Amino acid sequence: MFVVRTPFRFGPGTSRLASVSVDIADVAARMTARLDELPATLSHRRVFLGTYLRTTLAVAAAVDDAAFEDPDWVVRWDAEFAELYLSAHDADRDGRGADVPRPWRLAFGAPAGLPPLRHVLLGINAHVNYDLPQASLRVIDDADFADPALLARRRRDHERIDGVLAAGVSAEDAQLSAGAKSVLDRLLTPLNRQGSRRFLREARQKVWHNTEQLQLARTRGDSAYASRLAELEILSAAKIADLVALGQVLLRLAIAGFGVVLPPP
Repeated sequence: MFVVRTPFRFGPGTSRLASVSVDIADVAARMTARLDELPATLSHRRVFLGTYLRTTLAVAAAVDDAAFEDPDWVVRWDAEFAELYLSAHDADRDGRGADVPRPWRLAFGAPAGLPPLRHVLLGINAHVNYDLPQASLRVIDDADFADPALLARRRRDHERIDGVLAAGVSAEDAQLSAGAKSVLDRLLTPLNRQGSRRFLREARQKVWHNTEQLQLARTRGDSAYASRLAELEILSAAKIADLVALGQVLLRLAIAGFGVVLPPP
């Protein structure tokens, strides 16, 4: 049985995030609270949430280690990115289905009995394909897009964040695969890890493309932006539906491709 490792706790004597912006510490604390609040009937959702919490702590550690050119921007990005997931999570828990984006509705509604790695991939797809372009636009304004040097720094930090995510996915895959009972699953583990790395590499490129497409729509007004975001929601939901289907997910996606791409307007 998969067991989520004990999440970081805040209290007397804790110092892991002492030098990190309060924003990331707050994000981690909010995730920990939601882990504690999940009822037994939703225990399968602990898998992605626990993974996300550990990834958030890894980003915090990278900020502490001066891994980014603009750490203040990374902290703002981290908070905005997490907020989109937490809002969807809370809306679903509160029964406000209309406020849950379609990709997250499908991810949250996936059968509880799916393998843990499948639940992690569902969450990653919904969050990266649909939420990440939106989060990026919240911290990269139109003036930034007009400044090539600044935009290049943003993109480099964006890629460094992906490096943290890639390391996290490899660690999670190792943990989840350790409990695999199927001989086939054990034999396919190296391919799964290669697929995870490829997913993140392709997703990064496609996310940046989609961010640029949404930014162009934003310059044309709220209606144009809403229309393009609706397209992204449909594409992202279709990818989630494919992941829910039976079969070796990473092998199938290795053929079909990872991420989604907004077509020209």
